[in-house]
Amino acid sequence: MGFTRAELESHRDESIPDLVGPGLKLLFVGINPGLWTAAVQTPFAHPGNRFYPALRRAGIIDRGIDPAAGFTDSDRTYLIERGIGNTNLVNRATARADELTREELRAGAVRLRTFVATHRPRVVAMAGITAYRTAFGARSAKLGRQPEPLEGAELWIVPNPSGLNAHETIDSLAAKYAEAARAAGLL
Repeated sequence: MGFTRAELESHRDESIPDLVGPGLKLLFVGINPGLWTAAVQTPFAHPGNRFYPALRRAGIIDRGIDPAAGFTDSDRTYLIERGIGNTNLVNRATARADELTREELRAGAVRLRTFVATHRPRVVAMAGITAYRTAFGARSAKLGRQPEPLEGAELWIVPNPSGLNAHETIDSLAAKYAEAARAAGLL
């Protein structure tokens, strides 16, 4: 499945639904949906994104998920039953995360706090250190477990799985995602 540039652009500024259910253990937080993600209404859906391969390599999931055409009902059910959820800091689709404003990221931090307080995951894994630093005003934050919880949830900052984050590999992403998953009781 593929899209033309015009087809992808037609999804600019759209939002996608959160993936959340009862028994939420590990909430992954993306920066914002990309255009492909908005087109198929599925988190981390771009074919070059390494999120699902990294989850599988880490043992967080034990079956392949190919989100490029959109989740199947079985994919959604599987992730929710595993206790895995997804939301975005900013739920507005752009071609690149650097198109977001500081104000959007800061408002996203407020929205995320409310989301976490409502859904009560054990662990929140924010995928993207730069966006986290801007959104939460934590300029010196480092990857890994954060010293302060987020609305009662253990907070981890993990690398963004986008293909644009070229210095990370599926193996390095898997190792860092596994740390958060262990803290959530998934591994």
